[in-house]
Amino acid sequence: MPKEFPVLYLHDSLQRQKVVFTPLQPGRVSLYVCGMTVYDYCHLGHARAMVTFDTWARILRHWGWQTRYVRNITDIDDKIIQRAAERQESIGVLTERFIAAMHEDEAALGCLPPDHEPRATQHIANMQTLITTLIEKGHAYVADNGDVYYAVRSFPEYGKLSGRSLDELQVGARIEPGERKRDPLDFALWKAAKPGEPAWPSPWGEGRPGWHIECSAMSTEALGCSFDIHGGGLDLQFPHHENEIAQSQGAGCAFAHYWLHNGHIRVRDEKMSKSLGNFVTVRDLIPNYGGEALRFFILGSHYRSPLQYSDDALAATQNSLERLYTALRGLAPHELVPELGADWEERFLAALADDANTPEALAVLFDLAREINRLREQDSELAPPLGTLLRKLGGVLGLLQQDPERFFQGEEEDVDWIEAKVAERQRARAQRDFARADAIRAELDVAGILVEDTAGGSNWRRR
Repeated sequence: MPKEFPVLYLHDSLQRQKVVFTPLQPGRVSLYVCGMTVYDYCHLGHARAMVTFDTWARILRHWGWQTRYVRNITDIDDKIIQRAAERQESIGVLTERFIAAMHEDEAALGCLPPDHEPRATQHIANMQTLITTLIEKGHAYVADNGDVYYAVRSFPEYGKLSGRSLDELQVGARIEPGERKRDPLDFALWKAAKPGEPAWPSPWGEGRPGWHIECSAMSTEALGCSFDIHGGGLDLQFPHHENEIAQSQGAGCAFAHYWLHNGHIRVRDEKMSKSLGNFVTVRDLIPNYGGEALRFFILGSHYRSPLQYSDDALAATQNSLERLYTALRGLAPHELVPELGADWEERFLAALADDANTPEALAVLFDLAREINRLREQDSELAPPLGTLLRKLGGVLGLLQQDPERFFQGEEEDVDWIEAKVAERQRARAQRDFARADAIRAELDVAGILVEDTAGGSNWRRR
C-alpha cells in the first residue's frame, strides 16, 4: 500500500500565496538553497537562513519524504577577491578558512550538514555550458571585450518572482563605467579577466563567472533541470533569484517549482548586513548565549517575518529555553505512550504543516512542559513519558537534545570544584550553619553559578 504523506502548506513566493506542496516525484523532495559567500564570518542573518532551511529539511524528513538538500558555497566573487587582496593572502587560503568557520557555526547552531555542498569554482565548466546555451538561444551576447551578458528583454517573464515590471526596473538603471552591455537592465554571465584576478579559459577568452550564473548551474547539476524547492534570504529574491529564473528557464529548464524566502534580521529597524556594518557574528554571540539559544531565538519568529535582534531579546530567549530544559531535568528516559501524547503531537505537527509555523509549534512545547511540571509536583508516573515526548518533538526542530544537566552546567574543568562547593553548602545547611551556607552561595555567585534549592536537594547552573 502506498505510503501516505501529510498535507503540507508552504508560502510560495512565486504564487504569492500559501499552497499545498506536491513534490515532483512521490515520496521524494529536492531542495536547493543559496549558501554563503565566504569572505568573512557568518552573522546572525546568515544563521537565520541556515536554521530556517535546516528546519525545513528536518520537517520534510520527519514526515518520511526522502529529501535531498543542496546548499552551495560561493568561493569566487568580487568581495572575495577584494578581501584577499586587502589581507595579502591567496583566495584559496581565505575561502578555506571561512568555509571551516561556517561549518563550525553551522554545527554550533544544531544544523545538520546539507547532503551536497557544491563550490562555484568546481563547476566552471557547467556554467560555461549554460552560458553557451543561452547565447545559442538568443538570450545572451558576447561584448567586444569578452564579457558575456544576459539580455533581460529577451525573457518576457522577467520580474515574475519579485513582481517588478521592466518599465519599473528601467527607471534609474544605468551602464557603469567599463561595462559593455547593450541595455542597462542586462547582467553579466561571464566577466573578462582583469590583471591580478583569478581567471579560467573559456570560448570568450580568459575570465570568471558572474554571481547569478553560479546557482543556476549548480542547482540543476545537483538536482536536475526541474526540482521542487528553491530557498534563500528575502534579500536574494531580486535580482539574484529573478536572474536565476531568467537564465535557467531561458536555457530550457522548468527550474524550481516552489520558492521559499526567509525574512531579514533587523537591528533598530534596519536590515542586518555587512554593508551597513550593523551585524553581529554567530561566533561573537555563542560564548554568551550558546548555539541552541540562537537557534531557539530564530525559530521563535515565523521564518517569513522580520526578526528584531537585541541583547534583551536573546536573554529572554535563553530564559525560555531554560524553562523547557527545567521540565526535562531529572526525568529518566521512558518509553513513549502514544495515546498519552497524541493530542500534543497532533497540535505540534499541525503547526509545522502550516508553512512551518515554528512559533506555534514552540507554544505546544511550552504547554507540554507546563503539564510535565504539574505532573512532577504530583509525583505522577506520567511525567517521564511526557518528558520523552517533549524531547522527541523538540528534536524535529533541532532542540532539546542535550542532557539537561549538561545544558545547565556546561563541560568546563571546574565542575568538580563547583559540585564540591555545592555539597559543602548542603552540609552547612544540614548543620544549620546558615552563615557558612550563605558565604558559599556568594562565592559561587561571583563565579557565575546559580544555586537552586529544591525539596530533593540543591541543583546548580551557570548564569
